[in-house]
Amino acid sequence: MAVGKNKNLGKGKKGGRKKIVDPFLKKEWYKLVAPSIFAQKDCGRTLITKTQGTKIASEYLKGRVIEISLADLQKNEALAHRKIKLCIEDVQGYNCLLNFHGMDMTRDKLCSLIRKKQSIIEANVDCRTSDGYIVRMFCIAFTKQQATQIKSTCYAKSAQIRSIRAKMVSTMQELGTKGDLKTLVKELISDHIGEQIVKQASSIFPIKDCFIRKVKVLKKPKFDVTELMEWHSADEKTADTGKPIEGADTKEETLAGSGGRL
Repeated sequence: MAVGKNKNLGKGKKGGRKKIVDPFLKKEWYKLVAPSIFAQKDCGRTLITKTQGTKIASEYLKGRVIEISLADLQKNEALAHRKIKLCIEDVQGYNCLLNFHGMDMTRDKLCSLIRKKQSIIEANVDCRTSDGYIVRMFCIAFTKQQATQIKSTCYAKSAQIRSIRAKMVSTMQELGTKGDLKTLVKELISDHIGEQIVKQASSIFPIKDCFIRKVKVLKKPKFDVTELMEWHSADEKTADTGKPIEGADTKEETLAGSGGRL
């Protein structure tokens, strides 16, 4: 190579290597505050990039959905099969005020219920609460053998399944429309609706393990701070979900409102 032809050969890249900065130095922690219907108010922390110019941290936090086990919220391990979704509605200082956004059941609980030689009955319904929320509820139940049955299978006929599904829909519709969202959430947490459906359907075909499998909030009314503060009022009573398990030898009868067998 001729001398002086490639002048840029000995030079490094323009500007040199960028200085590596820890990304967590630009972030800050916010406290998550659950509604007062739950026993545990302080339910965790969330991370967000600090406010820079027009990018305000609190605005980016609003609408963030957090999924928490109901066992942690109620301090009761018997409710570990339930997952609660809470949405950040407002930010006050470093506190994020949460509101109910949905409910689900863990996959392992659902899989433990599904077995051979029985029928699965599922139903869903959309209902509007008195305070303007549109909620979709999904219900699941399974047929069971009668006490004196010899046959190993317990399949229900299609007409019987339709009748039980109609009972499920009417019960969920009545529950959803009779009160506001707070009343509905309390009922869903206590899990009495499943027992109610089992009693109503017993005249058609015996069923077991009836649960509200999933709840979705489809539509919310216009945001109101006073309504949100009602969810976080200190004098609110927590939902009755029974007593927590104290020891390994605790009998099943003592788990009041635990939502079925463990």
